[in-house]
Amino acid sequence: MSDLPRRPWHGVLVATALPFRDDLSVDHDRYAEHCAWLVASGCDGVVPNGSLGEYQVLTPEERARVVETAVAAVGGERVMPGVAAYGSAEARRWAEQAGAAGCAAVMLLPPNAYRADERSVLAHYTEVARAGLPVVAYNNPVDTKVDLVPELLARLHGEGLVQAVKEFSGDVRRAWRIAELAPELDLLAGADDVLLELATAGAKGWVAGYPNALPRASVELYRAAVSGDRATALPLYRQLHPLLRWDSRTEFVQAIKLSMDLAGRYGGPVRPPRVPLLPEQEAEVRAATGKALAAGPA
Repeated sequence: MSDLPRRPWHGVLVATALPFRDDLSVDHDRYAEHCAWLVASGCDGVVPNGSLGEYQVLTPEERARVVETAVAAVGGERVMPGVAAYGSAEARRWAEQAGAAGCAAVMLLPPNAYRADERSVLAHYTEVARAGLPVVAYNNPVDTKVDLVPELLARLHGEGLVQAVKEFSGDVRRAWRIAELAPELDLLAGADDVLLELATAGAKGWVAGYPNALPRASVELYRAAVSGDRATALPLYRQLHPLLRWDSRTEFVQAIKLSMDLAGRYGGPVRPPRVPLLPEQEAEVRAATGKALAAGPA
């Protein structure tokens, strides 16, 4: 088991896939085992109830139990749940639930029911900060249509509302601007396929998808990248990149779950409205996963 990171959002935090049984009920026992296995494999923590965890299609009871299951499996200091919701009050309640369960931090998208302006974004993060837990902002303008640009992130941080940002815009140039405007705001790589670039720019962590299937190789890549060991990081990055780029595609949940199945874990089905991969997509994931598994330890 790895040493605890200095802050709850430092290191490799796995945005966990959620196992469903054949009847699409949540398999909480299997989820607990998965969280424990990830930490035993070198990951620093888990992020339940993110998009990869299909939180949008969970009942409130399921969503709360997922957090409690993760905390029981690996300890609250290693669990940073996603608390996204359409309403700010609801997001705050999810943050309060996380705190009651023992979590040390939460991850929060901006308002995403509409194209929120800066005032709405500030009000949203202010409301959730009232729960009392450190908040990691999640910038995903592709899906939310709300862009936490560096200037807005600097304001959120300056007002004490966020401590870090999971950066998923894909624009690696932003890392340098964020560092200029808010040097104390921790940058987290948010998309698997820009890890090396953001690690070079000073990322303090990686909220990652593909460690669900390949934790040891992913941790090796992250440690080499942040330490500047390019001799190790570059060939590993090239080897894994055909898989890592699936994390930025619409079918990322299906792809990562398939890779888990191929790696001897349990990915299992997805809940509607997601549907299985197309045959050509499945063939691509199978081929890339097979090459990654053949190249070294998962």
